[in-house]
Amino acid sequence: MSATPLPRLSTSTWSLHRTIGITYPDSPAQRGNGKAVTTYGSGSLTLLEIPSHLASMGIHTLEICHFHLPAHDSDYLEDLRSALEAAGVELFSLLIDDGDQTHPENGARDLAWIGEWIDVAGKLGAKRVRVIAGKTVTPDALERSSAGFKTLLPRAKAHNIRVMTENWHGLLDNPDSVNTLLTSLDGEVGLCVDFGNWSGATKYDDLQAIMHFGESCHAKCSFSAPQSPNTDDYEKCLTISREAGFSGPYTLIYDGPSDDEWRGLTVESQIVAPYLAAN
Repeated sequence: MSATPLPRLSTSTWSLHRTIGITYPDSPAQRGNGKAVTTYGSGSLTLLEIPSHLASMGIHTLEICHFHLPAHDSDYLEDLRSALEAAGVELFSLLIDDGDQTHPENGARDLAWIGEWIDVAGKLGAKRVRVIAGKTVTPDALERSSAGFKTLLPRAKAHNIRVMTENWHGLLDNPDSVNTLLTSLDGEVGLCVDFGNWSGATKYDDLQAIMHFGESCHAKCSFSAPQSPNTDDYEKCLTISREAGFSGPYTLIYDGPSDDEWRGLTVESQIVAPYLAAN
């Protein structure tokens, strides 16, 4: 009998957006033309350099935001895949951060665009892709989303990629919608649970209601000052994940006030460390 896997540390390129600096905008409505934009400054590291730096601080799992990829050609994707392999860093997921498959007019266009990014994820050797369930909230939006995912699944399976979604945007801003959608997909689509996407008096109950679906966790900690994490909130969320038997990657999401993103990740990793061990 194989042992139950333990959670592991991960991070997202979003947590290093100031370090990378440059983005390459791409969306269904406005296809990227390869032009670099200094969205967060000029940056100090390229995406190709990120894996070795992560490995040096003991993080061997990564999620990449689609807009951080400077090129989609085979040569660049092979270079990035080689950089990940050389550093011993697993590309867990490509985060497809745009598209609205539930849009009544543009849904088909957006699904086609998402499908192209699934192909990119396959070339990079990603284990998963995270797809937005939908941004348009209408009475039939959950049905549209479910049908859209079913359209994407064969393409993802051809690359041995599992599709996930996230408790994010208007369609999945509550646990009932999350549970309804994922139940309709019969386990074919997984869930990335983001601690920071929900707030308010019911936050912990709401997270508890969906955590059993969690295959990835965007472990986002809020900071009131550069060295002042909201430890109480963070540990409550982490405890919910542990009690649900979560065994995937804790992807550290740092978006704090300090530009020292590496320090922010270190602070978060120290809080998460006890939750990586067996209960």
